[in-house]
Order: sequence, then structure tokens, then C-alpha cells
Amino acid sequence: MAELSRYEAGMAVRRKVLGNAHVDRAEAAKTDFDIDFQRFITEGAWGSVWSRPHWTHRERSLVTIALLAALGHDEEVAMHVRATANTGATPEDLREALLHVAVYAGVPAANSAIKIVKKTLAEMAAAERKA
Repeated sequence: MAELSRYEAGMAVRRKVLGNAHVDRAEAAKTDFDIDFQRFITEGAWGSVWSRPHWTHRERSLVTIALLAALGHDEEVAMHVRATANTGATPEDLREALLHVAVYAGVPAANSAIKIVKKTLAEMAAAERKA
């Protein structure tokens, strides 16, 4: 079997981590303005980094959430918390990652992320109860 292109590999991992519904919405929302950006993140983030074999998706998920929390990227934190349903990162894992954020990036960054994570986990639990 021929090796997948970075885009194909990236799209496969992106769908596995974020879920088909999320990726389908993002793909449907693409315009001429952001089509190159969408390809760039699919190839770069998902096809080059998330596709690497050394770390599991759970480990990459935790590092990603910690980095996003440290940088104050709230929407991305919530998106990647939702992805933990697919990566296997647990609420306990998230708690530990955010303690690291507090020590190394500051209490305000961790405090903000904790609020987002709690809200997102509650929304996920509510959706699970309805399913």
C-alpha cells in the first residue's frame, strides 16, 4: 500500500481525535479565504506532529491542552477537552496537566482553563446522559 500523503494522514488523525462531526463542520465552513490555512493545519499539526508514533494521542492531547491553557486559547482548550472522549485523556489527567500549567505558566492561566474544562466536561456528561 502506498504511503499516505501528509494531508491524508493528517485528515485521518484529525478525524480520529476531533471526530467526524467536528471535521465535517470545519470542512463545510472552508472558504477561499481559509482553504490554505485549513490545509496547512491538517498537514502540519495533524499530518506531521499528531501522526508521529512516539507519543500516544492521549499524551499529545494533554500536552496540547496544557499549552493552549498556558497561552489563553480558550476556544481551542474546549475543543481539545471535547476530543479527550477520543484520545483517552481522563478528567484526572486534565487536572494534573492544569496543575502543571499553574506552576509553570501561572495561576491565572490555569484558573481560566479550569473553568473552561469544568464547563466542557459538564456539557459532555450532559450530552452523554441524553444519548
